[in-house]
Formats: sequence, C-alpha cells, structure tokens
Amino acid sequence: MPEQVKNGDMVRVHYKGRLESGDVFDSSEGGEPLEFQVGTNQVIPGFDEGVRGLSVGESRMVEIEPEDAYGPRIEQLINHIAREGMNLEEAPEVGMSLMMQMPDGNQIPLTITEVSDTHVTVDANHPLAGQKLIFDIQLVEIK
Repeated sequence: MPEQVKNGDMVRVHYKGRLESGDVFDSSEGGEPLEFQVGTNQVIPGFDEGVRGLSVGESRMVEIEPEDAYGPRIEQLINHIAREGMNLEEAPEVGMSLMMQMPDGNQIPLTITEVSDTHVTVDANHPLAGQKLIFDIQLVEIK
C-alpha cells in the first residue's frame, strides 16, 4: 500500500483555493508546490486535515468552514478613525492595506473598507475571515 500523509510529514502540494462564489483567491498553479510540515500549524487547520491520508499523486477537494480556516468575522475589529488622526503618505482609498504599529511592537494588517471626508473605516479581520474555503489539493511529494 502506498505511503499516506500523517502528522509530522514534510509534504509538497499543488492547490487551488476558491470561495463558494467560485472566485479563486490563491493557487500554486504555474509555480512551485507549497511545502509544509503536517500538524505543526504552518497552514490553516482545515488544510492540514485535508492532506492527511493522501498518497503521492492523489487529489482531493476539501471544504473548510470558517472555524477551521481564518475564523469568523469579528465586528470589534472594524474601527472608524478620524482622517486627521491618520498619518498617511497618500490619500486613503477603499481596499488599501496598512500596517498598524502596536505598543508592544507587533504590527497588525488593516484594510481600508470605507472613506469619507472626515473618517476612514479600517478592518483588522483577515480578508478571508467568515468565509468557507474550498481547496483542490494534489499531493506531489512526501519528503
């Protein structure tokens, strides 16, 4: 019987990730396979689970609920900030990404979701939070 992926294995996979709408948000197509160690939190939990039990050359479609992906959307991570309080080098635009420096030195990525004459709305949720993710995964190699 061919070797199957288990926790601790170093694997290489090709994948295509899409939303329920069918929109592709990420893919290894045309590039190098993704390499990671199974069961070590290097990828989202549902992706880790999706490769376990595969043999080299096998493919699988995996549907991952938000809880096993980037979590639910959290309304408290959406904030309205006065434009004059923001130190931006360019005019804020919807979709623009920013990094917010925290007092402890960590940085949090933010996405601008609304812009008015007086305020900017920023969202610290991961862009894929609250979304069900669908991956087509093909195991290329177990190292």
